[in-house]
Amino acid sequence: MTFSFEHLKRWPDAEAANLFAVDASDRLIVDEADEALSEVSGSETVVIGDRYGALTLGVASRHNATGIRTQQDWLTGEQALANNARAAGLEASYRSLPLGAELLAGAKVVLLQLPRSLAELDEVADLIARFADPTVTVYAGGRIKHITLAMNEVLGASFDTVSATRARQKSRVLVASNPQATPDDRPYPKREFHAELGLTVAAYPGAFAGTSLDIGTRFLLDFLGQVSPSAHSVIDLGCGTGILAAAIAKQRPDLQVLATDQSQAAVESARATMAANGLADRVTVVRDDGLASQPDASTDAVLCNPPFHVGSTVHTGVALSLFRDAGRVLVPGGQLFTVFNSHLAYQSDLRRLVGPTTVLGQNAKFTVTVSTKR
Repeated sequence: MTFSFEHLKRWPDAEAANLFAVDASDRLIVDEADEALSEVSGSETVVIGDRYGALTLGVASRHNATGIRTQQDWLTGEQALANNARAAGLEASYRSLPLGAELLAGAKVVLLQLPRSLAELDEVADLIARFADPTVTVYAGGRIKHITLAMNEVLGASFDTVSATRARQKSRVLVASNPQATPDDRPYPKREFHAELGLTVAAYPGAFAGTSLDIGTRFLLDFLGQVSPSAHSVIDLGCGTGILAAAIAKQRPDLQVLATDQSQAAVESARATMAANGLADRVTVVRDDGLASQPDASTDAVLCNPPFHVGSTVHTGVALSLFRDAGRVLVPGGQLFTVFNSHLAYQSDLRRLVGPTTVLGQNAKFTVTVSTKR
């Protein structure tokens, strides 16, 4: 099958009529970088933030490139890229790597989907300036509604030259070159001590809520004491920076604790949080698509503060998938503790996917429930 942007799928991420695997910014980034890409090899090309493979496979197809290095934060993005590459016969054109030196060493062209967070952009720009070839050019694109002048300033902190292309189909590309010398110390992860928890929270820029304590997690923390005294194991599902996992491990030294998230930034943040609190030997942190790697009926309790959106689109599919996974891995009589925006009214879904569900607490915005596996 010949590659076409129109053939790209999001699977195994959520598929819906209002969710797309490619947009105009993907096409524009590939077009704007076309001349530069024609002058470098695939191994000198790096793609960062590719959502479902449009950038990586667009470059591979157009330039017959191999050895492209690609980084995606979400595991489902990596899996979708692999699926799309297989369908197009381009599975040998790239390799996936984490954000860091191996990804960027010697890179001469970097294609980047602009992240929403300025801190994420700052981290990426800093790493490119540190490790890429001195001649590197960065093509960073996105939808105009999400691009701000502050992004030029952030890129300008790591590159001497930053310019913007003409807009096309409500998209634009920022082009950065001439990397500046970087300080010896890396600025991330950030760390913040929360006296109310007695915990230090560490975060890389891509992790939800950063070093702060989001209000949903704060509410769920009030109910950790209701985890069954007979429980031997607990999973923090969608762990983010690992606050729930660290808190339950601190409260219950008898528990075997697993923290899991599909975001690489979240996983690295959670590991840093455990290290900062002396819990690295007691809490295992893994990158996983939900609980795909966990066997059936294998844990006594699950803690979950699920997302209620996919990207910028409100969508319940991710939360329902997490509830389904929790129901599968819980032992009979096991407990799922979850917090969610009250208007989402997940109780019927939790009863269907896990078992009998009780409301433990409710405030102006959030509901905390416990569901018991049948």
